[in-house]
Amino acid sequence: MELSGKNVTVAGLGVTGLSAARVLAGLGARVTVVDGGDGDKQRRTATALEAEGIAVRLGDGDTLPEGTDLIVTSPGWKPTSPLFTAAAAANVPVWGDVELAWRLRGQDVAAARGASAEGGGRRAGAADWLVVTGTNGKTTTVQMLASILKAAGLRTAAVGNIGTPILDVVLSDEPYDVLAVELSSYQLHWAPSVRAHSAAVLNIAPDHLDWHGSMAAYAADKGRAYEGNKVACVYNTADPATEELVRGADVEEGCRAIGFTLGTPAPSQLGVVEGLLVDRAFVANRHKNAQELCEVSDIAQQGTVAPHNIANALAAAALARAYGVEPQAVRDGLRAFRPDAHRIARVATVDGVDYVDDSKATNTHAAEASLAAYEHVVWIAGGLAKGATFDELVAKSAKRLRGAVLIGADRALIAEALRRHAPEVPVVDLERTDTEAMTAVVDAAKALAQPGDTVLLAPACASMDMFANYGKRGDAFAEAVRALHNNR
Repeated sequence: MELSGKNVTVAGLGVTGLSAARVLAGLGARVTVVDGGDGDKQRRTATALEAEGIAVRLGDGDTLPEGTDLIVTSPGWKPTSPLFTAAAAANVPVWGDVELAWRLRGQDVAAARGASAEGGGRRAGAADWLVVTGTNGKTTTVQMLASILKAAGLRTAAVGNIGTPILDVVLSDEPYDVLAVELSSYQLHWAPSVRAHSAAVLNIAPDHLDWHGSMAAYAADKGRAYEGNKVACVYNTADPATEELVRGADVEEGCRAIGFTLGTPAPSQLGVVEGLLVDRAFVANRHKNAQELCEVSDIAQQGTVAPHNIANALAAAALARAYGVEPQAVRDGLRAFRPDAHRIARVATVDGVDYVDDSKATNTHAAEASLAAYEHVVWIAGGLAKGATFDELVAKSAKRLRGAVLIGADRALIAEALRRHAPEVPVVDLERTDTEAMTAVVDAAKALAQPGDTVLLAPACASMDMFANYGKRGDAFAEAVRALHNNR
């Protein structure tokens, strides 16, 4: 679609919407931003956009502006939103910001924006995309991948759902070679045209079902990452649903299915042998040979080599190897990688007990992976369940639990699962929901822990009942632990 002169409605006034609105206006579109909110923050943002010639309509995100030729939506807007129902009735296409970025990649931006191309045009955003999605582990894997690509001397960036709007990167002046792209199920839903060089689906577990409507729809949107892949579809051998998505994908001729496993790899897989990450996919005579990539200890983070982070490293390595990166760069990139805060980060050791912040574990699948990293755990859990159930998580993790401290609005659901599947595990149920409650939480966990144990904040729930976000929750935990350490 030629965007100059078109009437484009942007759904959402957040970071993604702002990026899309400004890019579209720069390409000559007549842009109207709609948002259901009408608070002080929205009004300030609206004033700034209107000064740039972009129309904004607050307090009504449901009505399709008259004459709309295209909707570009922020990823969080549900497919069932009245705006999209109206668009379907009017045969108006709906793109996400990722779809827009993909369609703009490779264009001469100066020409697209009607500017002079004197001195030679620039082909913007022509970099290949290596895509990562999955219920958990996306951000860590994308950051590992970017670190590996940088170690290989490639011009790259970690973009997408990781925080940097992909539109900004695709249309930047930086001549990237390849992008490490994190895509959520929301973003994939609205990006039907994306065709990655290679992609990985790390895992599939129930999440965001209120948005997608069903587990099948959620999985199908994740599977869009594989559509049109050129070189490799990377899947998790421990999660058959990811391999099934590969089988159903329409890919380019010659594209290969590449598995990763925490065990000994078969041909066309990456895995672990005697403490080494090895490649039996991108080597000559893979039926007989394997290539050492690095040692498991190379990905140790603050003294912890969690199984799910080994899996993340294998997925990142598979995508990098699919792109032609040499083994030494895989090793160097994984050694250089440093995780973001609140991802299985050890805060302190107090009286022989490790205190670990994995506040980012906001669903049951992530919490299960976190718990699996430790032998004896005092588990801090609870918050907003988002419709999740906890029986499977507790049943699988019961043997590791020294005790549990429960917080938040939906803690009763976890308490019930503990009674059914781990009745011998002592439970402290804290009714407080103020942000200062974390001191009491840490004190209760200390009372349950024994030397050699790990007190683990892996809530399996969202944080917004008590905290602004999972980061604030993790910060409160770390502050309480440091106070405990200082007051010994």
